[in-house]
Amino acid sequence: MPKVKFLPSGIEADAKEGETLLDLALAHDVSIQHACGGFCACTTCHCEILEGFENLEKPDGDELERLEVLEARTGHSRLACQSKIKGDLTVRVVNFD
Repeated sequence: MPKVKFLPSGIEADAKEGETLLDLALAHDVSIQHACGGFCACTTCHCEILEGFENLEKPDGDELERLEVLEARTGHSRLACQSKIKGDLTVRVVNFD
């Protein structure tokens, strides 16, 4: 069972393979914004994958288009609502104020 550590909260959770980061975060009370409800229609669930980037399914075209508009994006940015877990991860939640 994959393990995911969310920063800055430090919350660690066991994930089901194929579960999204957003669903896992919400199930474990991780503070993460999700204005569109997880439908890849915004970028508020932006996360930076600090460890285990290869342990997520590859992003699709819709997610890549959304990520392009983010000023704070990095080479390891993902949208939590679209990031399906395949293995262990360390994730930094990027909440917008």
